[in-house]
Amino acid sequence: MSTPELKTAREGGSPPRPGPRGETGKHGPAPRRREITTAFVVSRIAVLGVVAAVLLYAVPPLIATEAWVALALLGLVTAVVGYLYLSRRHVPAKYLVPGTIFLIAFQVLPVVYTMTTAFTNFGDGHRGDKQAAIAAIESGSVKQTPGSPEYGLTTALKGDELVFLLVDTKTKQVQVGAADGLTPLPGAKVSLSGKVTQAPGYTVLTTPQAAERGPEISAFSVPTPNGAIKANGLSRAVEGRAQKTYNTLCDCIVDAETGERWTADESKGFFTDPSGQNLAQGWQVNIGFANFARALTDPAISGHFFGVFVWNTFFAVASVAATFGLGMGVALVLHHPRMRGTKIYRIALILPYAMPSFAMLMVWRDMFNRDFGLINQMFGLSLDWLGEPTTARFAVILVNLWLGFPYMFLVTTGALQAIPRELTEAAGIDGASPAYAFRKVTLPLLLVALTPLLISSFAFNFNNFNAIQLTTQGGPFSADSPQVGATDLLITYTFRLAFGTGSAQFGFAAAISVFIFTIVAVVSAITFRQTRRQEEVYS
Repeated sequence: MSTPELKTAREGGSPPRPGPRGETGKHGPAPRRREITTAFVVSRIAVLGVVAAVLLYAVPPLIATEAWVALALLGLVTAVVGYLYLSRRHVPAKYLVPGTIFLIAFQVLPVVYTMTTAFTNFGDGHRGDKQAAIAAIESGSVKQTPGSPEYGLTTALKGDELVFLLVDTKTKQVQVGAADGLTPLPGAKVSLSGKVTQAPGYTVLTTPQAAERGPEISAFSVPTPNGAIKANGLSRAVEGRAQKTYNTLCDCIVDAETGERWTADESKGFFTDPSGQNLAQGWQVNIGFANFARALTDPAISGHFFGVFVWNTFFAVASVAATFGLGMGVALVLHHPRMRGTKIYRIALILPYAMPSFAMLMVWRDMFNRDFGLINQMFGLSLDWLGEPTTARFAVILVNLWLGFPYMFLVTTGALQAIPRELTEAAGIDGASPAYAFRKVTLPLLLVALTPLLISSFAFNFNNFNAIQLTTQGGPFSADSPQVGATDLLITYTFRLAFGTGSAQFGFAAAISVFIFTIVAVVSAITFRQTRRQEEVYS
C-alpha cells in the first residue's frame, strides 16, 4: 500500500476514494462535472433555430392582422423555450416541451378550432366579416354608366397584391388601379394592342396566369370619385357605379334603380328582404347550436343518420376483427419454431402495407368492375360488385382486409416475441392442448399488449374516408335516397352534405365532425377501461 493507505489502515478507517480523474479529497471524491455532448449542443441549436424562424415568420402577419392575443402567446412560448434551452437547469422540461408544443399545435388546437367553427355559419358566402360582405355586394353590382371611360386591362402583382394596369383608350395614359384608387404609372411599356408589357416595380401576369385568377380579377374593383372600375373580361375594364349600396341609417343594402332594401340579419349573417330572400354574400357570425340542431332535426339528414351510423360501426368493427384475425393467424404460423423461410414470407406479406393505399384502392375498384374486372374474369362471374348494397359492402371490407392485415401481422409478430415460450411450454406440460393454451395464455397476453392499437385501428377505420371514396364513392345509391349511399360512412356522408352541393359549409361539417369525435371518444374510453381491468388480471 501507499503511505496514505497505510496511515488510514492503522487508524482503523478506510482509504479515501479517488475522484473522477483520480483526485481525492478530504470529504470524498471531487464533484463530477456535467459533460455537454455534441448531440446536446446540436439539438439545442436546432430547437432555438426553429423557434426563431417561426417567430420571424409569424410576427409580421400577426401584427398586420392585429392579432395581439396570438402575438402575446407566441412571445410567451418563445421566451419560455429560450429560457429552457439557454439554461443548464430544468433538464426534464427540455425533453417534454417540444412534444407538448407539437401536441398542442397538431392535436389540441385543431380540435378546439373545429369545435368553435361548429357554432358558426362559416362557409361559402360567409367567409369574412360584415364590412367585407358589404364591399363584395357593392363591387359586384357595379354597372357601366353611359359615357364613362374605358380601359385596356393588364393584370399584375405588386408583391402578393393584385393590381390593374389600365391604359385609357382615348388619352393612352397608363395608371395603376389598386384597392385604394388610381395612381399614374410612369415608365410603363405598352404594346400596339393596348396591353402593358413592362411596368417598373410590378410583375405582369401572362394570359394563362390571369385566367387562373379569373374569380379574383372579377371580384376586384378600383374605387373612383364617380364609382368604381371593374374588369370586363381579361383585357378590358370599364368604370361604372354600384347599383347596390349600403345605408348606415337603416343598416341595409339599397338598390339604386328599384329602391328595394335588404336589411341586415345579425343572427344569420345575411342581408334579407321583406319576403325572406337573402343576398348571396353574407358574413360570418355565431349561430349557436343551429348546425347541431339541423343535423338532428332536418329529415333529409337525420332520417339517414342512424342507418349510416350502424353500417359505419359494423364496417369499423369488421375491419378491425378481420385484419387482426388474419394478421394474428399468419403471425402465429410464422412464429412456430419449425417454420422455415420466415424472412421471405414476411417480406411478401408486408407488400400491401408498403404500397400507396390510394393507388391500391383504385386498382381494387377496377378489379371489382362488372364488365372488365379481374375478379369476374377469374371466377367466370358477372356480378355487379359495386352496384348492389350487399356485394359493395362485402367488397370494401375485403379491400380493407387486404390493406390492413399486414399492419396487424407486424404488431402481432412483435408482441409474440415478447411472450416467453416457457408459459406455453408449461401449459403443454400440464396437459393443455395447443388450442386451450392459445386461448388461455397467448391470446390474453396479446390483447393486453395490442388493445390500444386495436382501439386506434377502430378509430381510424371509423373515419376511413379513402377506403370508401376511392372505391365506391359511397354508392350504390337508391332512387328514393340519392343523397346517401349503401357504403357511406359518417365522414363521407358529411363530406357530401357539406361540400357536394357546389358550396362549402364548413360550420355544418365541423358540427358533424364533433358528433363523430364524441362517438369515437366514448367507444375508446369504454374500451380502455376494460383494458385496464384486463391488465390488472394478468399483471
